[in-house]
Amino acid sequence: MARLFGTDGVRGLANGDLTAGVALDLSVAAAHVLADRGEFEGHRPLAVVGRDTRISGQFLEAAVVAGLASAGVDVLLLGVLPTPGVAYLTVTLEADLGVVLSASHNPMPDNGIKFFARGGLKLDDAIEMAIERRLREGFDRPTGGAVGRVMQHATAVEDYAAHLVRSIDHPLAGLTVVLDCAEGAAYAVGPRAMEDAGARVIAIHADPDGLNINERCGSTHLDAVRAAVLEHRADVGFAVDGDADRCLAVDHEGHTVDGDQLLAILALSMQEAGTLAKDTVVATVMSNLGFVKAMRAARVGVRQTKVGDRYVLQAMQVSGYNLGGEQSGHVILTDYATTGDGLLTALQCWSGWSPRVSRCSPWRRSSSGCRRVSSTCPTSTRREWRRTASSPPPWPRRRPPSETPGASCCGPPAPSRWSASWSRPRPRTTPTRSRTVWRASYASSFRCSSCWSGKPVAIPAPAS
Repeated sequence: MARLFGTDGVRGLANGDLTAGVALDLSVAAAHVLADRGEFEGHRPLAVVGRDTRISGQFLEAAVVAGLASAGVDVLLLGVLPTPGVAYLTVTLEADLGVVLSASHNPMPDNGIKFFARGGLKLDDAIEMAIERRLREGFDRPTGGAVGRVMQHATAVEDYAAHLVRSIDHPLAGLTVVLDCAEGAAYAVGPRAMEDAGARVIAIHADPDGLNINERCGSTHLDAVRAAVLEHRADVGFAVDGDADRCLAVDHEGHTVDGDQLLAILALSMQEAGTLAKDTVVATVMSNLGFVKAMRAARVGVRQTKVGDRYVLQAMQVSGYNLGGEQSGHVILTDYATTGDGLLTALQCWSGWSPRVSRCSPWRRSSSGCRRVSSTCPTSTRREWRRTASSPPPWPRRRPPSETPGASCCGPPAPSRWSASWSRPRPRTTPTRSRTVWRASYASSFRCSSCWSGKPVAIPAPAS
């Protein structure tokens, strides 16, 4: 059987790959594995269960609750709450297990099941493998008063919103923010937390119907939040995904601020406040080269890991760092959370937004033309660079003919191939030795180094 658990729990087409039977079996197996490890020793076990707004979350929640209660675990229902909110309440309510029913940024037909261990941390790979091995395994069912009890936790939204507000040092009075809730789990707690923090909030896509989650909105579709920021002349716009564990932003001019840039803002702010542990931030190998250079210039170390927020968190725990994240917008602040938290990221960025944006803007301009491509691509296309007038390529510039010793010119110096006039992609094919010019479609990008005419320059073929 193929492995059920991926890098972020179990996901699949709801009622297709992920059925009520699978959800029930997973919850029962999880309860037994944790019980065998001694996690429930000496007390009645307690689990908290939350979900996003997908309509399939209702029957999957019922199946998970049935499985846990049948295994003798008491259950607190949190209702619709972001994934980091469930992790937070797993800690504060001293629960032995946290369960989230969400497929994050995936389309509405999908859903998923994610487990948190005591302390609000994702389960280790070894525990997930043990759960899979014990699926559909027979067990002694508790009876009478030993079965689990199911209760509602009515103040889940209020508790989590209060935690978010407590994380900031200064009120946000006078700021206007647009918040795109992605028709997901943040639709209630997101606007409430930001209003309680003192900001004027314009909430969009905050009317979920169970079918519209992530539909042309949220952190994967920034056009809506960008348009709202410009329309309302807001100071900033934030967009979260369906379970609000990631966040991207748009500044007051409509420019996108991705996860790397949010990490840079937070790192610089925390460094100046003296709260950045070991003056180091943890990122993944997919982080933009511009981010790495900007951090080094600010004397902030960068530790890079494999792609996946679980690997970022592992590196932070092992080495004692307190800030890490991914370009996709997963940002982990271990001073306040045990997993990526989009709303927490937005609130924390506000405290240092104005001064940080101006300091990060040169990096934004220099790195906006860079697009990392997966390392599985062929070597010739592994890293592509889109060059603009404000973003020269990062590799050493070749000496243009006008800078060659002994060259003469009767007019202005000729621009190099990497100047503002060179805005087309680099040719993907190398000319043969017999050819003296690049492909005709690129010839118009060169100028004569002697008279500034528009004639194509003869460029010798590269040596083999």
